[in-house]
Amino acid sequence: MSEAGGRGCGSPVPQRAPWSLVAATAAICLVSATSVWTVGAEPMSREEKQKLGNQVLEMFDHAYGNYMEHAYPADELMPLTCRGRVRGQEPSRGDVDDALGKFSLTLIDSLDTLVVLNKTKEFEDAVRKVLRDVNLDNDVVVSVFETNIRVLGGLLGGHSLAIMLKEKGEYMQWYNDELLQMAKQLGYKLLPAFNTTSGLPYPRINLKFGIRKPEARTGTETDTCTACAGTLILEFAALSRFTGATIFELQVRKIRLKDYERPAQLEYARKALDFLWEKRQRSSNLVGVTINIHTGDWVRKDSGVGAGIDSYYEYLLKAYVLLGDDSFLERFNTHYDAIMRYISQPPLLLDVHIHKPMLNARTWMDALLAFFPGLQVLKGDIRPAIETHEMLYQVIKKHNFLPEAFTTDFRVHWAQHPLRPEFAESTYFLYKATGDPYYLEVGKTLIENLNKYARVPCGFAAMKDVRTGSHEDRMDSFFLAEMFKYLYLLFADKEDIIFDIEDYIFTTEAHLLPLWLSTTNQSISKKNTTSEYTELDDSNFDWTCPNTQILFPNDPLYAQSIREPLKNVVDKSCPRGIIRVEESFRSGAKPPLRARDFMATNPEHLEILKKMGVSLIHLKDGRVQLVQHAIQAASSIDAEDGLRFMQEMIELSSQQQKEQQLPPRAVQIVSHPFFGRVVLTAGPAQFGLDLSKHKETRGFVASSKPYNGCSELTNPEAVMGKIALIQRGQCMFAEKARNIQNAGAIGGIVIDDNEGSSSDTAPLFQMAGDGKDTDDIKIPMLFLFSKEGSIILDAIREYEEVEVLLSDKAKDRAAILKDPEMENEEQPSSENDSQNQSAEQISSSSQEVDLVDQESSEENSLNSHPESLSPADMDNAASISPSEQTSNPTENHETANLNGECTDLDNQLQEQSETEEDSNPNVSWGKKVQPIDSILADWNEDIEAFEMMEKDEL
Repeated sequence: MSEAGGRGCGSPVPQRAPWSLVAATAAICLVSATSVWTVGAEPMSREEKQKLGNQVLEMFDHAYGNYMEHAYPADELMPLTCRGRVRGQEPSRGDVDDALGKFSLTLIDSLDTLVVLNKTKEFEDAVRKVLRDVNLDNDVVVSVFETNIRVLGGLLGGHSLAIMLKEKGEYMQWYNDELLQMAKQLGYKLLPAFNTTSGLPYPRINLKFGIRKPEARTGTETDTCTACAGTLILEFAALSRFTGATIFELQVRKIRLKDYERPAQLEYARKALDFLWEKRQRSSNLVGVTINIHTGDWVRKDSGVGAGIDSYYEYLLKAYVLLGDDSFLERFNTHYDAIMRYISQPPLLLDVHIHKPMLNARTWMDALLAFFPGLQVLKGDIRPAIETHEMLYQVIKKHNFLPEAFTTDFRVHWAQHPLRPEFAESTYFLYKATGDPYYLEVGKTLIENLNKYARVPCGFAAMKDVRTGSHEDRMDSFFLAEMFKYLYLLFADKEDIIFDIEDYIFTTEAHLLPLWLSTTNQSISKKNTTSEYTELDDSNFDWTCPNTQILFPNDPLYAQSIREPLKNVVDKSCPRGIIRVEESFRSGAKPPLRARDFMATNPEHLEILKKMGVSLIHLKDGRVQLVQHAIQAASSIDAEDGLRFMQEMIELSSQQQKEQQLPPRAVQIVSHPFFGRVVLTAGPAQFGLDLSKHKETRGFVASSKPYNGCSELTNPEAVMGKIALIQRGQCMFAEKARNIQNAGAIGGIVIDDNEGSSSDTAPLFQMAGDGKDTDDIKIPMLFLFSKEGSIILDAIREYEEVEVLLSDKAKDRAAILKDPEMENEEQPSSENDSQNQSAEQISSSSQEVDLVDQESSEENSLNSHPESLSPADMDNAASISPSEQTSNPTENHETANLNGECTDLDNQLQEQSETEEDSNPNVSWGKKVQPIDSILADWNEDIEAFEMMEKDEL
């Protein structure tokens, strides 16, 4: 970069140049550098760009007009019911409602968007409404973070453009900083949130009563997210510099540095940033998601670039741009180096553990990380920005919108889409940096999808489920503040905007703050003296303004070549190792062994494991454990392949529970004296009769002999026309099903052999096939954990004949009692009504908890793996503890063809199973008999546990 001549973009900036010059130059260069060096798409004509820009204007009018007509002065529009959402008048949505403060949120958030879209008359009217109608003194508890970025930022953005218009001489001539005075009032209302020993703000504050007063109803919180505490500096510094009220940016106090004292200037927002920086994990330079505001302990120790952390990184870089303080740039680059080292796994961005950054913390990504390619553009790191953006675009092309969360193989994890603008933001910045018309086509797709799938008569409705296209009665204020702003700017030429957009910097809510603020209050220290930076190595970044024209080879197909390998990544569902596999094929070398391809019975695979330093241990219970000793690998490259294989296997073991996800099923005991009161949560099978599509199966239960069901049954007469009970283990699930089906069973229940397992604590288990055609299996098969299975076994011991109902969900007890077969059965007495109701609650609760709890179980599993090894094992040890796997690897697996076309082939990981059969043909049902009263008492205890789990999840 230093070879570029002149003082334009790309010219070197002296390391200690005036900071206002650095800030202004960096912002202009990073945002405006354009060069058409890609031919991935045909250039879009001026007429088509204008047409799309006008379409964006019409869409904004539809959203904004319906808000003003049907919702104002409420905070948000409910587009399905055409009314305003008022805090307290609608059912609570939990933390989502913390953004609502009865201060006409959508109007304030939309102020500077009106000017960007050249709606100056509407802007003037909107400002008058804000000054006339908005009250900031409401007795309501709001999020400090959301109020800062949306309301304080909206008022400051509105003020920035109001004074610009006034200076131009046509509009806002009556304006006398009224919005700024409102912003100052709000700033003072937020300051009490910072009254903590750490300087980290409380997450919520009462607009009227502040913090920790009885009437405030807040101030007892102990935790906050990193983004919540680290996304304040731009708005607070701008407020201070606009008003001259230094309390927002400066707080003079004495702090001890080494062996002497000296006065230091600290901003409220800066103090929070300083504290977060000091609490980073020093070996990885990563920060966690959630932190204790009093002690500074990390509550959630996973780290990524999405929800909970995202705008913390964004504000470090933008604070450097706006305020010209080199400490912000040092911090950002240190974090960025760690992100690219650990979190970036192109094209994915996966959360890791801050203490063990080589270990992925989860197997899914959230939609908020879509902002990161745009931030990489500001950083000047375009290649990974293109890669991640293209991956996200492929997900959008598959689902029409970016799901709130999606897995590493691009399946939906959380199906909602609240019309988030982050992807449009990154698309805009990539286009401004590259001039590549490809990104105009991307923007066109976004417009078409919004109009086709989200547009409703009263605005635009958030997607409740991107898979079904169902809507949610929700239109967040950020949709108007950001989405239309970025889309319009994407298609607008410079002459289409009535002011120079490059004179401003975007906040995280896309509010505009003028760069000339960097020259205000020059007395402010440019070097943060609260932390020592001598420990940091700044040789890994440049003190210059990056120029996109010299970031790439002189190749017009460069960007297209980056995107091309990702074109079909979503459809093929092979996100890991794509580039490496393709390079291997081109070079003729054999690609490394993938975890999903591994077969424990394949001698060649076992030899490859040995070469990678991976040992395979067969445990007595039939499961396998993998341990890598890097020192035993044949070479450093093999050791690296082994570590990658272990990471994939850990991820795969957690992912298996989500593969071919099926809802839970129900086993309902319908015979005397249960009469349907006891409903057991059962795992489904990926083969056999689908109970969600066919009538339930009803019958008496009988144990199979041998109990493992792995060979031809010796008691076919006992299971004929009944539902066979089988023990897990010894062979494949499909083999068990075929054996009992051949014996005449009408269904099967597999009971876990892991004593003490329960659906209360374990994630939903589903049985896979054997990798062969399973169409010959016609009977339904369900899986019960040990605790649930023992209830049936105990009932058999006490009542001998037990009849159950296998179904997709519990059948109404009234319908069961009306069954002709039940007419002569004893009716339950009224004194059992409360127990009946409890059992029904258990049915619904258990299904919900099993599904919701998968995430926490998955994360606990991943956390536990590295601790399962002794430190002496190896430097880079990784283990798949069999007790942590969501399923026995012999019973559920997936493989991928190396040509990139992936298919699900269950059970390729074969178990070295024991061939011995039960020596005793008689089944041991347990050591004690549990009476029915005891069973029901256990269920009553479970009710309380389920209710507590549901409360925790909410």
